[in-house]
Amino acid sequence: MAILNKDLLQSDHNFPEDLQVQSFPEDLPERVIQFGEGNFLRAFVDWMFHQMNKNNLFNGRVVVVQPIPQGLVDKLNEQDGLYTLLLRGLKDGKPTEIKEIISSVSRGINPYTQWEEYLKCAENPDIEFVISNTTEAGISYDKDDSLDKKPPVSFPGKLTAYLYHRFNHFNGDPTKGMVIIPCELIDRNGDNLKKIVLQLANDWNLPEAFKEWVKEHNIFLNTLVDRVVTGYPKDEIEDILAHLGYEDNLVDAGELFHLWVIEGPKELSEKLPFTKVGLNVLWTDDMTPYRTYFFSASSLLIRFRNCRRDDGP
Repeated sequence: MAILNKDLLQSDHNFPEDLQVQSFPEDLPERVIQFGEGNFLRAFVDWMFHQMNKNNLFNGRVVVVQPIPQGLVDKLNEQDGLYTLLLRGLKDGKPTEIKEIISSVSRGINPYTQWEEYLKCAENPDIEFVISNTTEAGISYDKDDSLDKKPPVSFPGKLTAYLYHRFNHFNGDPTKGMVIIPCELIDRNGDNLKKIVLQLANDWNLPEAFKEWVKEHNIFLNTLVDRVVTGYPKDEIEDILAHLGYEDNLVDAGELFHLWVIEGPKELSEKLPFTKVGLNVLWTDDMTPYRTYFFSASSLLIRFRNCRRDDGP
C-alpha cells in the first residue's frame, strides 16, 4: 500500500467514505512552533488547529520541534506532517468513531541535527504561538544548561535560546513577543516556565533588555488539558490500515471528550477562536476553581485505577 503523504492526498486514491479528508493546505503559513510531537499533542492541540483551518478561522500550520534526540520527526516529514486520528466515545448516547486525516502540521525539526533551521523559525514574524508538552519533567530548571550547547539540553533552555534569537533578530520589537501555551500537567505551568526562562537568562548573563522583553512582551499562559489519548493502536493496526487503504506509521487514537482551560486575556480568544468551531476550550481570568476540581478529580481517578489493579481485572 502507498504511504500517507501529500502525493497520496492529492491523488485519486479511493479513501473510505467514513474518513474525513481535506485538501492539502499547501499555502498556509507556519504560525505555531510546537515542542513535542507525541500522541497527545497530535490528538489534542494539532487536531484543534485542524478544525479551525477547516473553517478558515486560523489559516496557519504548526512546525514541530523534537524535544529529545530520539523522536518522530523523521516519520512526520516522510508523511508531510499528515496522520490519521481516530476519536472514539459516546455521542448522543451512541458509540461513535470519527476518522480524520489531520493536516495542521507542516514539518518536523530535530534541533539536535538542525539547530540553525530551528533558529530560523524565530526569525519568522508569522510564528506567534508556542505550544509544548514535554512531560511533567520537561518544565524544570537545569543549572548546567548553556546557550553554548546547540541545542541546550532542557526544553526551557531551548525556548530561551529561541526567544533570545528572536529578540536579537527583531531588535527587541515589542510586537514580536510570543504567546506561550504549555500543556504539561503541572500546577501553573506557564508561570513556572516563565520563571525558569528568566532564571536561565540570568545564568547566561543575557542583557537586561532581553529579560524585560520576555517579561513585558511575551505572554505565558497557565493551562489545564484533558483528553485520554491511547496513541498508536498497535493491537488493531492491521485491520485499521486495511480499511483505510494506505500505510500510516503515525495513526493516533483518543477519546471524543476534550477540555482545555486557558487562563489569559480574553482578546486572545479572537486570535485563537477554538470555541467558534465548537471546541471545549474555556478562557478564564482565574483558573483556580478549575485547577482545584481538576486535580481532585485526577487524584480520585488515579486511586480508582490503583484499586482496580490491586483487585485484579
